[in-house]
Amino acid sequence: MTTQIGFTPPDFPAADPAAPAPGPVRRRHVVYLPGYDPEAGKRYRALFAREFTRYAKRFALGTRSITRAETRPDGLVQTWTVEAGRGEAETRTTYQVLLWDDVVRADFRRPLIASMALLTAGMLHSLATGKLFRLYGLNWKYGNVILYPFGMVLILGALAAFLGTGVAHLLAGWLPGFAAGLVGALAGIGLVLAATPLLDRIFLRQLINDWVFNWQHSNGWRRDYEDRLALFADHVAGIVRAGEVDEVMIVGHSSGGLTAAEVAARVLEKALPAAPRLSLLTLGAGLPLVTINPRARRVRADVMRLVGSDRLVWADYQAPQDWMNFPGFNPARDLGETPAGPVRNPAIRSTKFREIIDPAVYRRISFRPFRMHFQFLMANDLPGEFDFFALTLGPQALGERVLAPEIVPLRPETPPEPVPVHREI
Repeated sequence: MTTQIGFTPPDFPAADPAAPAPGPVRRRHVVYLPGYDPEAGKRYRALFAREFTRYAKRFALGTRSITRAETRPDGLVQTWTVEAGRGEAETRTTYQVLLWDDVVRADFRRPLIASMALLTAGMLHSLATGKLFRLYGLNWKYGNVILYPFGMVLILGALAAFLGTGVAHLLAGWLPGFAAGLVGALAGIGLVLAATPLLDRIFLRQLINDWVFNWQHSNGWRRDYEDRLALFADHVAGIVRAGEVDEVMIVGHSSGGLTAAEVAARVLEKALPAAPRLSLLTLGAGLPLVTINPRARRVRADVMRLVGSDRLVWADYQAPQDWMNFPGFNPARDLGETPAGPVRNPAIRSTKFREIIDPAVYRRISFRPFRMHFQFLMANDLPGEFDFFALTLGPQALGERVLAPEIVPLRPETPPEPVPVHREI
């Protein structure tokens, strides 16, 4: 897709001239929805703490503190508190990660050969239904990311078949044909199992299981995930009903962008007070991975409910440099559904990574798709309109920041310095 990134809906709730001017956010509750990640319980707290520390060293934050993380006994909610800002712009944010990595780990316990078979079935189904071609039309780079695990599965399967056939031929003179074939098959399976640690290091098993999950979810075959969404929606609705903060912000990155949207849609189904402000922030989201399937009726209805809702503000940030999102995708236009009423969401903005990443770092990470994909959650090197920490910790409500962002400057006492180029996710 080559559409220019940037869209403000004609009836964007935050742009209503008749609405009273919102006051600054003093207290915010952020709920973050990870994508399909078996290590979410460890990864996102560590990433947030490291990048917030780096951000505070470079930018004029004033007050800055972060508490230790605490995980609820049921393992579903991880919480910490952040204070940031200066004077009247000081904010206190309760930051929570809503965890479903146990669901992901259950998929990872599935034998790799079974995952490879499911991937093959899902890919053939996507070819037959035209889903893969539609995804290529939205972003050919993401299409290549989707084909990568399937191509590797074909290569690995061919190597296993070659090894198994060779072993069977070598043993044919000493063993009966059936026994030689059985040993050959075991040798091929052994090759796949032996390769598993290497496949994990190159994210192949993660991509295989991720694709299988999205295929299953788009066809309505993930009851475990649906049950978790219901729990998350109840949790967020409870925060809104408590009314103790100025803004409740639901945040999702990558495939977690769709999870965040699904949770937000379920929250809107509940009877909730008008305050506090409810907002949805999606970053590098992969909504079409599931919603492009016409059989994903519930998910598509969820997204379209958000498109027409005036009860929340939705902002979607995209980046053409990131292979694993869909720059230019607008659900109000590209989902194949006709909005039932006014188009109110989402406001779509470009992250403009070239303007906020140090040039030396940008050159290095341009060839590292996973590293670029996680830039959405990392500290800027340079001031800019997209600023993950200003969005989630700053005094501007989401809708206000999208329309008129206040740029956080660098610390005057600390001149810009070259940034290490080897920062990992």
